[in-house]
Amino acid sequence: MTDTTKIADMTGNPAPLGLLGFGMTTILLNFHNAGFYPLDSMILAMGIFYGGLAQVIAGIMEWRKGNTFATTAFTSYGMFWLTLVAMILLPKTDLGVVAPGAETAKALYLFMWGVFTLVLFKATLNISRALQVVFATLTILFFLLAAGDATGNETITRIAGWEGILCGATAMYAGLAQVVNETAGKVQWPLGIVKKKSH
Repeated sequence: MTDTTKIADMTGNPAPLGLLGFGMTTILLNFHNAGFYPLDSMILAMGIFYGGLAQVIAGIMEWRKGNTFATTAFTSYGMFWLTLVAMILLPKTDLGVVAPGAETAKALYLFMWGVFTLVLFKATLNISRALQVVFATLTILFFLLAAGDATGNETITRIAGWEGILCGATAMYAGLAQVVNETAGKVQWPLGIVKKKSH
């Protein structure tokens, strides 16, 4: 007879950090896309630190918990924000870096993120209704932004801005709901957890 040692996971839930970093930064950027204010240092700072670094940290913490979906999502979208800021700032340096053409390179960049997000949306069908809404609206957002850049149609970009505000708000809800529910010890803000089918 052998002794077995069980290690209890006493670490906190990093998902709210990742969802809020994504959600709040997405809302603020899309107020710009909707035409409320120009692209300024507030958006760039949020993109670097909260949308970027905070999500990467959350992704690493999720890796420690063995959560492949959250590791992939948070780390990838954290890097999305960092690459987006880099695309804006690099052309303003003395490095001779050319800004991506909105109708070609940037449109393709956004389209690829849309494809990536669409596949992650499929994975959310096994997780929760709240995440399904987040990833469905995010998929639509990326494809709308790509279409706006590819066609140069400002109306599409404005529509994307409003849709992006909705997307960010759903991510904020999903993150805050987990904080509220965990501190209350019961479900107060429903997330629509998908029940796993028993075989």
